[in-house]
Amino acid sequence: MSYMDGFVIAVPTANKDKFIAHAKMADGLFIELGATRVIECWGDDVPPGKLTDFRRAVQAEDDESVVFSWVEWPDKATRDAAMKTMMSPDFNDDRMNPQKNPMPFDGKRLIFGGFAPVVEVTGSGRDEP
Repeated sequence: MSYMDGFVIAVPTANKDKFIAHAKMADGLFIELGATRVIECWGDDVPPGKLTDFRRAVQAEDDESVVFSWVEWPDKATRDAAMKTMMSPDFNDDRMNPQKNPMPFDGKRLIFGGFAPVVEVTGSGRDEP
């Protein structure tokens, strides 16, 4: 069963090109570690909510855009093995090195989590994962 990691980030709008370059450099690592797909989405229609919303979730300022991203894994075991590799003290990859590939956003306001799909609807009909 597939597994998803989801991310929401506030990125200075002026850093859009830097963010895209950062993502293009870093996202290949997820694929090399077993992910089947990585999607990075720049906020285009992110309305304010009455109680909460994406902007408030990451404390986005007026000069920032919201980025919604996810990494699709074939299963949780593959994802867990990849995270163990990346978090290892021996892990050394320039794509995750902040000196070589600096984050063009405030990492303290990035929110993320792992998610197990429960319903999937495709063009061919409804499938339960």
